[in-house]
Amino acid sequence: MKLESLRPAKGSTKKKFRKGRGEGSGNAGTSGRGHKGAKSRSGYSKKIGFEGGQMPLQRRTPKFGFTNINRVEYTGINLDVIQNLIDTKGITGEINKETFVTNGLASKRDLIKILGRGQINSAVTVVADKFTKTAQEAIENAGGKVELVK
Repeated sequence: MKLESLRPAKGSTKKKFRKGRGEGSGNAGTSGRGHKGAKSRSGYSKKIGFEGGQMPLQRRTPKFGFTNINRVEYTGINLDVIQNLIDTKGITGEINKETFVTNGLASKRDLIKILGRGQINSAVTVVADKFTKTAQEAIENAGGKVELVK
């Protein structure tokens, strides 16, 4: 075996076409880009959602309603979820934002609102951004305290 007789394994390589390298290459003239139009020009890139000049879908669909840009979005956590945390994780004393974040119920920047679904039997202090009346009454009736985040 000699170095000049080495060849890649059959089927392991593809034939590369050298675009725009004269008539003898078989790819002269338009260099495989066809005739005229944006796609034949250098620097062409299609915008996302472009449909060839047809009105794009995101502009065709009707838009209605009102979105308040000042809306404050809260992550709701119910009393039964808090009781489940107390039962399974053995949390006592104070339940605050860090507790909810470490247990995957909220993310770090969320505002938390405690909702009144379910029951709570443990006397714990719950610290959150907002409470519903039913949730506040249920926590206080169980012997716990409610504290708002300042």
